[in-house]
Amino acid sequence: MGILDRIYAAALPLAQGKTIADVRIGLGYTCVSLDDGGTGLGYTFRSGVEEGGCTVFHGLRPLAGQPAGKLLDLLRSGSFLERAVGLAAANALLNTEGQGYVDGDILDQTQISPGDTVSMVGHFKPLVGAIRKTGADLKIFERIDQPQGGLLPTKEAPDWLKRSALAVLTATTILNGTADSLIEAATGCPRVVILGPSTPLCGQIFAGTPVTGLSGVVVADADGVRRAVSEGGGTRAFMPFVRKVNLSVLA
Repeated sequence: MGILDRIYAAALPLAQGKTIADVRIGLGYTCVSLDDGGTGLGYTFRSGVEEGGCTVFHGLRPLAGQPAGKLLDLLRSGSFLERAVGLAAANALLNTEGQGYVDGDILDQTQISPGDTVSMVGHFKPLVGAIRKTGADLKIFERIDQPQGGLLPTKEAPDWLKRSALAVLTATTILNGTADSLIEAATGCPRVVILGPSTPLCGQIFAGTPVTGLSGVVVADADGVRRAVSEGGGTRAFMPFVRKVNLSVLA
């Protein structure tokens, strides 16, 4: 079972009796709120938006008022935009208080030693300086064809992931369909973390995989997050309205 299917299976029982109250498809992130106040986020892939006409979301509508489970069906869509809505809905259900989170930055919970190889799939700029200060050998992979500006093509990531002391994978890989192969490639890496606001904070989703930790957000101020998303804001814009938290994945 792939990660998207695992997310669907974990979130669906929580969707019973819940309704979608609000959906914002922003230029940076997509935000879904439930009638019980639960709110989740999913990265918006602008490059995946269909061309032609002024309507960019061609799926189910209206979205508000739908049963929460209906939006989870979008996790199985071939459209990145629809998947973002589905993942945001799943995160509204999964990323809730009282789940044993540890607050703070992922690096506060992770020891990195000089000489360690750290593989980062997705360029997390706020972490780069801190990792390099440890003396670790940081490899950053992005969706490019050739190495450029200190970045390496994602196609080279599998060779490094299995040899790394720490692998950090952006949660957007869940949306673009590369998470399964990257997680499998990280087999043998002692610490594998899924990172970013799109991360579903549910250990059972990743049980039995090489993933050892999840680092994401819990929405503390839904109005603030919705406003930031509606205004085209990304992580920096909505960070004052969320808690940055970490969750261990049990083997």
